[in-house]
Amino acid sequence: MRAIPLLILFLLPLAPVRAQEAVHGGPVRALAVAADGGLASAGFDQSMILWDATSGRARAVVRWHAGAVNALAALPGGMMASSGDDGRIALWPPRPGAQPLRVLEGHEGPVVALAFAGQRLASAAWDGTARVWDLGGGQSPRVLEGHQGNVNAVVFGADGIVVTAGADGTLRAWPEGEPPLTLAEFGLPQNTLAALPGGALAAGGADGVVRIIGADGAVRELLAGTRPLVTLAASPDGVLLAAGSIGGSVTLWDVASGRLRQTLEGPGLPVWSAVFSADGNTLWTGGADRRVRRWDAATGRPLGPLGGEAEAAPVAGLDPHGARVFRACSACHALTPEGGNMAGPHLHGLFGRRMGSVAGYEYSERLARGDITWTRETVADLFTRGPDEVTPGTKMPIQTVGNAEDLAALLRFLESATR
Repeated sequence: MRAIPLLILFLLPLAPVRAQEAVHGGPVRALAVAADGGLASAGFDQSMILWDATSGRARAVVRWHAGAVNALAALPGGMMASSGDDGRIALWPPRPGAQPLRVLEGHEGPVVALAFAGQRLASAAWDGTARVWDLGGGQSPRVLEGHQGNVNAVVFGADGIVVTAGADGTLRAWPEGEPPLTLAEFGLPQNTLAALPGGALAAGGADGVVRIIGADGAVRELLAGTRPLVTLAASPDGVLLAAGSIGGSVTLWDVASGRLRQTLEGPGLPVWSAVFSADGNTLWTGGADRRVRRWDAATGRPLGPLGGEAEAAPVAGLDPHGARVFRACSACHALTPEGGNMAGPHLHGLFGRRMGSVAGYEYSERLARGDITWTRETVADLFTRGPDEVTPGTKMPIQTVGNAEDLAALLRFLESATR
């Protein structure tokens, strides 16, 4: 299951949008700056969007992964690597088509982080391993095993040594040809990493604390908040560090002094991704509001989002209040069979069907039992107590609808929209 839970539903647009008006259909999970200065974003809606960062227009929208796209890494020559819940890593040309140039396979769980240096691509996954792929040769990847549980982040540290962070609370270094080293043990899951100048590292944890680990092993703590941190980004010169949390905050820190310089106002909640432009002047963030937002890195001033409007048009004949609640959870489920199965199964015919019965969708073991029939009452129970209580062991991320009016409106909407 995901280290940072969120229940997500997806409302399909009524008609396809043109590339330049593109927005993600769900939270923006990953960002990367290409070698040519362009920007790539990826999300829970299974898509990768390539943007012209100057105009704010999308150049291409790619949907290939069979699940959420969790990580991106810029490669030489304007190429891009993407990885997803399907356990696969795809390598894309600067002008991608429907299929990637190359697919790297071997992970047995969602691939949630990527890093690139030289000719090597490193990946971290929820199968408990990291892997190092030599993109210049044909040999098998180097498999890094030792974390107890999910590996949540990977970077190339000092001297090109791979460093990983895991749900077991440890940071580990993996010198080639030598035994792995445990750099730090923090006792709480570490969700994100950033490499800093001089061999230092920054780690973001489930307790909302940024920890700066010096090359000498000394640790400094920056109190970014109390909500779990899910993304870190260092400016190219290593002077600034951005920390984004599941609570929606983004803080900008001076690395040398540990001083809080800015707190950004208004990013999407949660903030899943952040990256600086090549010149360090702009910070890009992506969050649950489906937008890629840009900020002046020096002042924290918002510079506006990329792409078209995030809000879908109202659907005639459907409860508008319920539609708003449904859009707020936007990512993983289509309303119609034509929309197909995305990160979650489509919702057509929801009421009256058994749990785990949509053809072609790979359910978790718990949902595949099919021992619940979805009715108004059981769907309400799911949103009231949460998937972790109603279906323990589910891979479905977790969120409840605590407002009775919102829940009633959502149920009215689903009853109409899924017929």
